[in-house]
Amino acid sequence: MRQFITIAVNAFMELVRQPIFLLLLTSSALFEIFLATPYYFAFGDEPKLVKNSTLAVMLLTGLFGAVLSASASLAREIRSGTALAVLSKPVGRAQFLLAKFAGLMLALTLLTYVNLIAALLASRMAFDAYGSTDLFALGVFSGAFLLAYLMGGFSNFFLRRPFVSDAFFCVILTTTVAFVVISFFNKEGHPQTFATGVDWRMIPAALLILFALWVLAALALACSTRLDMIPTLAVCTAFFLLGLVSDYIYFKLGGRLDSGPWWASTLYTALPNWQLFWLADVLETGKNVFYWGYVGKALVYASGYAGAALAVAVMMFEERELS
Repeated sequence: MRQFITIAVNAFMELVRQPIFLLLLTSSALFEIFLATPYYFAFGDEPKLVKNSTLAVMLLTGLFGAVLSASASLAREIRSGTALAVLSKPVGRAQFLLAKFAGLMLALTLLTYVNLIAALLASRMAFDAYGSTDLFALGVFSGAFLLAYLMGGFSNFFLRRPFVSDAFFCVILTTTVAFVVISFFNKEGHPQTFATGVDWRMIPAALLILFALWVLAALALACSTRLDMIPTLAVCTAFFLLGLVSDYIYFKLGGRLDSGPWWASTLYTALPNWQLFWLADVLETGKNVFYWGYVGKALVYASGYAGAALAVAVMMFEERELS
């Protein structure tokens, strides 16, 4: 167990030290806030447009983050010989691969957490044609990122610590504090009840996206056992696009599962159904209660699919020649 935790922590720290990971975190969160600033003139559907857009940014950012992180965590170590050096110790290949996945899950969870904070603020900042931009929230949240980068630069210059990882953890801290501070004030900077205007239903919607990212991470890790970053990105993108139309394959091409052709049922079972994790439309149905039981069922589905992908990854990794 100690070896598993050590490998997982090292994999996580290696990922958060990647400049591309910090760039994805910063650009996605700030872009989500930017989506709530312009005038859309969408005939009263501006809040819905902003919420759906922020969730889409969260999903696409996680897709690139999962593929890039899996390639950096496994494919590059296989190519450089680091994996062979670790496996020369009393560490099994399955344990090594699962520990890598655990570190990848933690990194994606923190990435989604910061994006969720930005999405919650965007749901509060969204306005219709008669509203105005929330400059107070925009300034405080942007200042939180600036402060995090300054703190990372300070620790790098004076304490000789790695800038990227320190800035990453500082972003998590400063954005959390910024959200709490913004929630106590309205657009004009006057005190108000905490989190007035925040749509808390974004939390279960973001959790569903996180489950989808874990599935993508398992697929990316399986591909990384044999492929480099670009082929892995291509394969995961294909799985992503085909998974978006899995319902069409089932209902339109294959008919019902018990009477349709065998290839339709097989393809429908093998492809992940991303529509199960995308429930942004539920946010605008007028219901104030989001059924957490569905989130639990989605977690079971994601765990089963990710477990199957990891089983395939272990089989492929066991047969991989590392020398």
